Amino acid sequence: MVTRRKLLTGAGLVAGAGVAGGAVYGVVRQADPAPASAAGHAPIPFHGAHQAGIATPVQDRLHFAAFDLTNPTRDRVVALLRLWTAAAERMTAGMQVGGGALGAPLAPPDDTGEALGLPASRLTLTIGFGASFFDRLGLERPAALKALPHFPGDKLDPARSDGDLCVQACADDPQVAVHAVRNLVRLGFGTAGVRWSQLGFGKTSSTTPEEQTPRNLMGFKDGTNNIPGADAKLLDQHVWIGSEGPKALAGGTYLVARRIRMHIETWDRTSLKEQEDIFGRTKGEGAAYGRTREHDPVDLARLPADSHVRLANPGSLGGVRILRRGYSFTDGSDGLGRLDAGLFFLAYQRDPETGFIPIQRALAKTDPLNEYIQHVGSGLWVCPPGVAQGGFWGQGLFS
Repeated sequence: MVTRRKLLTGAGLVAGAGVAGGAVYGVVRQADPAPASAAGHAPIPFHGAHQAGIATPVQDRLHFAAFDLTNPTRDRVVALLRLWTAAAERMTAGMQVGGGALGAPLAPPDDTGEALGLPASRLTLTIGFGASFFDRLGLERPAALKALPHFPGDKLDPARSDGDLCVQACADDPQVAVHAVRNLVRLGFGTAGVRWSQLGFGKTSSTTPEEQTPRNLMGFKDGTNNIPGADAKLLDQHVWIGSEGPKALAGGTYLVARRIRMHIETWDRTSLKEQEDIFGRTKGEGAAYGRTREHDPVDLARLPADSHVRLANPGSLGGVRILRRGYSFTDGSDGLGRLDAGLFFLAYQRDPETGFIPIQRALAKTDPLNEYIQHVGSGLWVCPPGVAQGGFWGQGLFS
């Protein structure tokens, strides 16, 4: 007689949930893959020199989650990372996790099943490690991975900030992105739990300048001067960690995430002229003041001295650049009849000290946009390089 205990043991779902099942993960029956290729939804390769989801063309939807480790040891964390990597390989290819959502009827399915029948939708999964990840595991922490400074106007909620690990899931279908994070959460039960998460929609920055520039919830085009994902020289200069960092992180990058609340109601009562003066760009075309087209070179002298574009422009900051990958969010109301909405800002850079920090210092000091926004959540993680065939996320840190 086949007992429930035998079924659970055979599926690798006992004690420690996902991590305990790692030893038998490859033994369970692999379900047929979901449709992985439809027009515009072809899978994005998971393996490579760099993690996908950074310079990759930005998808339309986001599910971002920060995790804290539970009583971590190196062996348990390595088992988790192996398990997560195996699941990520399958999900980004449009396939189900483990034995799929339709396995043995008396055991919980390996896959949660809400993405059955959906294409890969260009899903990417990107992992990052916080300072506390290194400290708690006794690993040497990279010098650049330290607490961000407090900026004027910050009102950070600890419950929406930081985390030992983070996972960024981007896809063109929100259900695909949510499914990916949900399965990682399930597999990590007992070793990693969600600290906080954020859903995002309507990309607000682009890594493909040949496409139409997206708009943020203030109605302005965002990401006009972003680093193109195909510009290897700029990426090497400003985004990818080089020989200055630990060898295990070469080819990786640093991720800053900021949850920026927009005071939408106040902004909506502001005149068009004042809105444009604050940004230093026209709202319709997105052209910098004194120019005709959006991508015309910016003439800093023709912009208001405290305009957002002028303050953040590389020409005002000694050439500082970051790769932005932000999303809009709306999380209902705040209980006072105001939308809890804004920008979930994601920035990738070679070093926060020469990337996000000088930009935010300049903006926090004199940017008139600060009257309409507030930074309420924050985090910094280092993202390891890409995964080779047969490897796992962050493998070099444990070699």
